Amino acid sequence: MSEIDLVLLLVAALFAGFVDAVAGGGGLIQVPALLVALPGEAPATVFGTNKLSSIFGTGNAALRYARRIALPWGIALPAAGAAFVFSFGGAAAVAWMPKDVVRPLVLGMLILVMVYTVARPDFGHVAGTRLSAARERKWGLVAGAVLGFYDGFFGPGAGSFMIFAFVHFFRLDFLHASSAAKVVNFATNAAALAYFAPTGHVLWMVGLAMAVFNILGAVMGSRLALHHGSGFVRGVFIVVAGILIARLGYDTFS
Repeated sequence: MSEIDLVLLLVAALFAGFVDAVAGGGGLIQVPALLVALPGEAPATVFGTNKLSSIFGTGNAALRYARRIALPWGIALPAAGAAFVFSFGGAAAVAWMPKDVVRPLVLGMLILVMVYTVARPDFGHVAGTRLSAARERKWGLVAGAVLGFYDGFFGPGAGSFMIFAFVHFFRLDFLHASSAAKVVNFATNAAALAYFAPTGHVLWMVGLAMAVFNILGAVMGSRLALHHGSGFVRGVFIVVAGILIARLGYDTFS
């Protein structure tokens, strides 16, 4: 790897950590950079290295949120546990379900999420009436299972889908939804590493170097999110969703 490629990866990891800490979608930045810098590596190695870097930034963001605000643990922990388990199933499903079938469906869902969020300016600005603790645990398991499977199988937009689900179904504001999503993202990243690492599909030195910059980005992103609140997270969420739509639209129709 050239020095220029290494710098590219470190800068990409910095921006990925920032975006991921606020609204999810860091893989949009980090995975393409890894593909450019490591053209000779297998896709599984690219994805495994990406997860190694991402788990440090996601974990740091989750800790910073937990220190400053009351995380909705009744939702986040059941969802994280289910996501960890079902992300393995998603990774295994790659072998028998073609992704080309899934991509248009995900694109359509992202467009609906985008339109719904933009059409309702008050959506996620403040928290609504919470569900009972028992219902939060039950539906947290369901949400974690679905989103964990998706993250293991396909991945793009998983963090954004998590935030939207926590706002829409669990009536959290965007800031608390983002904090809960970090806990779930940490679990899916850990599951992915448990899947990729034993088979040698992780470049440890590259991933750990990127992790340092991913953490720096996560510190900046979580600090801004905590300072500016749900309105800032909502704005970044809309931008990330728009970029995801453009990227998946290009991949689908090109």
